[in-house]
Amino acid sequence: MNRRRLGKSDIEVSEISLGCWTLGGLNWVNGTPNGWANVDEEEAIRAIHLALDEGVNHFDNADVYGNGRAERMLAKALAGRSEEVVIATKVGHFPGTAAHAYEPQHIRHQCEQSLINLQRDVIDLHYFHHGNFGEGDVYLDDAAEMMHRLRDEGKIRAIGLSAYSEDDFLRLTPRIDPSAFQSWANAMDDHFIREGSPVHRLMKERGITFVAFSPVAQGLLLDKYSAKSPPQFEEGDHRRNSPRFSVENLTKLEPKMAKVRERFGGSVEELARVAIQYLLANDTVACAIPGFRNSRQVRVNLAAEGKPLSEEDVAFLREVFAD
Repeated sequence: MNRRRLGKSDIEVSEISLGCWTLGGLNWVNGTPNGWANVDEEEAIRAIHLALDEGVNHFDNADVYGNGRAERMLAKALAGRSEEVVIATKVGHFPGTAAHAYEPQHIRHQCEQSLINLQRDVIDLHYFHHGNFGEGDVYLDDAAEMMHRLRDEGKIRAIGLSAYSEDDFLRLTPRIDPSAFQSWANAMDDHFIREGSPVHRLMKERGITFVAFSPVAQGLLLDKYSAKSPPQFEEGDHRRNSPRFSVENLTKLEPKMAKVRERFGGSVEELARVAIQYLLANDTVACAIPGFRNSRQVRVNLAAEGKPLSEEDVAFLREVFAD
């Protein structure tokens, strides 16, 4: 599988990598649901083994995914093969007993705990998981210093910044100096990576690359859901009551997906290929990290490998999803 470099680091990742949020199952943090439907652990482990055999070398995790469960499950699956892969994890959404998750000592504690959970001596890529560093960014300087100290100590190899607004990326990057950004990007919303955007210009100026989560828009770009029968999610699943799965939104999406199917085909593999290769056509994208629950979903995600879109295809998709 083709690989791309993560920014200024010496780390190379498979263009199609895998996100591990789904492995955490149903979950809450301070009473707020932030999980997914529960997974079959043995099936998830088989899916990881399949991905490894097909050339995937990068798995993206976080301390908050199942509050450690996803890290431990990944470690179990990688037993004996951990050194083959690049593992990313994050700190920021699981505060534990700290007043704020970006208290420096909490960052160190969570790094050490992630190393235990992942059964590793080093985290390849350690992200700040969001851009909230307290009122007036009160925690920012000390948090950045701690992350750099952990890198100097050899506990992490590279620093990443995961954020959810343009302002976060522009404001925080000069003080954090990350090798990689992470946020959502897909054909429905690619504003962070769109050529000429402020974040795209910043990445080009500083040699930063982008790790794209939600490349298939949580299944919406796979045409999985119908307005006639909208999905129902369990308590503890962050998708419950999300407006993106509402009848109104699904009704708006259906004619757009009809145009995509007409041009590219309607199988789930063909639609996954279109969604993922749309992102890989961007010169700042290091990789896409679709989620997975089982071997079937891994195979679907990997169907995009080696099948790039033409410039005309990319332009077509931009027009379809322009609004």
